Amino acid sequence: MNNVKIFTTVIVVLILGVVATAVVRSRGGSSYIPTGQYDAFVSCLKEKGAVFYGAFWCPHCQAQKKMFGSSAKDLPYVECSTLDAKGTTQVCKDKNITGYPTWEFADGSRLGGEVSLTDLAAKTSCTLPEGANPQVPVESGVSSPAN
Repeated sequence: MNNVKIFTTVIVVLILGVVATAVVRSRGGSSYIPTGQYDAFVSCLKEKGAVFYGAFWCPHCQAQKKMFGSSAKDLPYVECSTLDAKGTTQVCKDKNITGYPTWEFADGSRLGGEVSLTDLAAKTSCTLPEGANPQVPVESGVSSPAN
């Protein structure tokens, strides 16, 4: 009888632990969020006023984003394509963005095509993380707008 009582108590404690963990995580509790290798670099690009204009259908834009790994989600990115991929958004028309990807900097200068992280660092004075692979593009190109 004593063993049944101990077994039941252990099961109840385990169930309560699982439920408590689920509740804490669902409310944004202590869940681990890994940081990307280029998070600080991306943050610096934003602070320095760099903006990346691109289109979701553009293979060069996808390659540019891939250079940043998981940090790409925080890039100062402006989508220039309409949802149907047949037009250009007004903000990109107003900025006269004619090809993708295009990087625009605080001084008004621009770089088109896939830009190496080394070139972005030089243009913005942002520091690449130690041991980073600047991933110089093998084929640098610009995709033309769809319209």
